[in-house]
Amino acid sequence: MSENLINWSDYLQVASLSDVGMRRANNQDNFSVSLANGLDHYQKKGHLFVVADGMGAHAAGELASKLAIDHVAHLYNKYEETSAIEELRRAVSDANAEIFRRGQANEDFHNMGTTCSSLLLLPQGAVAAHVGDSRVYRLSQNRLEQLTFDHSLVWEMRASGQLNMDEEKLGKIPKNVITRSLGPYPEVRVDIEGPFPVMVGDTFLLCTDGLTGVISDSEIAAILANMVPDEAVQVLIDLANLRGGPDNITVIVAKVTHPQIATVNSKLAARGSITPSANPVFAWGVVVAALLFVGLFLGFGNWQTALIPGLIAIVGLIYIAYKLLKDSGSPVVSPKAREGRGPYSRINCPSGPQFVNQLADMLHQLQKGAEEQKWRVDWDHWRSLIQTAEKAGKSKNNSVAIQAYGRAISFLMDQLRNQQSGDSSIKY
Repeated sequence: MSENLINWSDYLQVASLSDVGMRRANNQDNFSVSLANGLDHYQKKGHLFVVADGMGAHAAGELASKLAIDHVAHLYNKYEETSAIEELRRAVSDANAEIFRRGQANEDFHNMGTTCSSLLLLPQGAVAAHVGDSRVYRLSQNRLEQLTFDHSLVWEMRASGQLNMDEEKLGKIPKNVITRSLGPYPEVRVDIEGPFPVMVGDTFLLCTDGLTGVISDSEIAAILANMVPDEAVQVLIDLANLRGGPDNITVIVAKVTHPQIATVNSKLAARGSITPSANPVFAWGVVVAALLFVGLFLGFGNWQTALIPGLIAIVGLIYIAYKLLKDSGSPVVSPKAREGRGPYSRINCPSGPQFVNQLADMLHQLQKGAEEQKWRVDWDHWRSLIQTAEKAGKSKNNSVAIQAYGRAISFLMDQLRNQQSGDSSIKY
C-alpha cells in the first residue's frame, strides 16, 4: 500500500465540536485532532486526540487550555527516544511545565490551569493519558466504558471510602472541584490507561465536563450507538445546551470503521511493532557458521580462504546491529505492559425501544416548556420531525427513530439559539 494512498476517512470517522454553552461569556475549552500524515507515521505515532478545559480569571483559562493542546500534540510528535506511551506521558508533563512557566511570568495568568485528556489510537491499541476530570469513553459491543478516572474531590473521596453513594446524592461535596490539573505547579502526575484492544465499530468519546455534568452516561451511550459521529457531536452539545448549558462543552468522537485499524487481525498493526522483534535468528546462524569456517581455515593455515567467511560474518553482524537499532527506535506498546485500572465505569446501552420512549417523553417536555416560555419555533417543521420519529418507532426501526429525535433536538436548539432572552434553556 502506497504511503500517499492512505485516506483515513476510509478507516476512521472523526467529528469534533466545541461550544461556549449558554451561561459563559467565552469558551475556555480547546481541542485538537492530529491524524497521522501517512502509514509510516501511523505505525510509529498513531492518531492523537486531545481535549482541555481551562481554569482561570480573564483569558487565563483559555490560554492554559490552548497551550495544553498545542504543546501535547507538538511535543508528542517531536519525541522519538522511547515508547509511544512514555512519549505521550512526557509530552503532557512538559506541557504542564510550559503552562506553569507562562503563569509565573505574567501576574494576570498566575495559577492558571487546565484539564487535559488525550487518546492515542495506535496499531497496538488505544491509550489514554489524562489530568483532571475531562473524560475518555469507549463504546464497544453495546457497552459504554469510562476509561479515565476523574481527578475530582468526589471521585477521590469515593475511591478512598470517605464518601458513599447516598452522601454523594445529597450533593454536599461539589462535583466540580478538581484535585489535579496542568499549570498550577511545576510538576504533575499524568495517569496512563491502556493499551485497550480496538475492534471495528468501537467508538471513542473525549469530552469536557460541560457535557457530562448534564448528560448521563446512558444517554451518551444510546446517542453514540445510533448516530454517526457528525450527528452525535451536534446532538450531544445541543442537548447539553437545552438543559441549560452551564459550562463550555467540547466533544470529539472517533469511530473505527475498517478492520485494518483494529488490533485484532490488523494488517496495519502487523506491520508495526507490538513488541521488539526477535533478534534475526537466521542472520545469527549465518554469522556463527561463518565464524566456524574462519576458525577451521585458520586452523589449517589457509588465511586467504578464511577471508570469505570472515567478510560474511562482518556483513551479518552489521545487519543484526541495524535491526536492533531500528527496533530500539520504534514505539513499543507491549500488551503485557498495560497501565492504569480502567475502565472505571461500565454500562450497557439502553435498549432501542427504551431509549426511543425516553426521547419521545423528553421532546414532549421540551415542546411544552418552549410553548410556556413563548419561544418562536417553526412548529410545523418540528412536528414533521417528530412524526418521522414516531412512525419509525412504531415500525420498531429504533435506530431511525433515535436519529430523527436527535435531529429534532438540534432543530429546536437552532431555533432557540438566537432568541432575545439571555436564558435559552427549557425547564423539563
